[in-house]
Amino acid sequence: MTPDTPRHQGRSDEAADAAPGPFRLFPAAPQDVPASGNESPPHPASRINTDPDTVERDLIKLVLTLVELIRQLMERQALHRVDAGDLTEEEEERLGMTLMVLHDRLNDLCGRYGLTMQDLNIDLGPLGTLLPPSDY
Repeated sequence: MTPDTPRHQGRSDEAADAAPGPFRLFPAAPQDVPASGNESPPHPASRINTDPDTVERDLIKLVLTLVELIRQLMERQALHRVDAGDLTEEEEERLGMTLMVLHDRLNDLCGRYGLTMQDLNIDLGPLGTLLPPSDY
């Protein structure tokens, strides 16, 4: 990084260099591949529930899951900024209050549709759960 290069440019370059790592494709494990190309997997996928009576609740669950994922990412980013000293005390307070209000509203919406925060942590099979462990 040269003296003329903005400080954030170096961070962008580091992020760009590190980005491909998590997205590398790994070969499937032998138990994940059917013996022949025409066989179906041993356990049917339970990803799609087409019951018309639950479609609204399922859609809300998906949307709230995405909102919770984004909220957790924002919370982590905020903590990094606080640790780096990038925020004033007032900004830290406002950010903390905003994240708490968002979490409370998310809980309220879950309650309205008969969901819990644990319900939003979708199981992705061999990949584990979508959301990282959190204190609900």
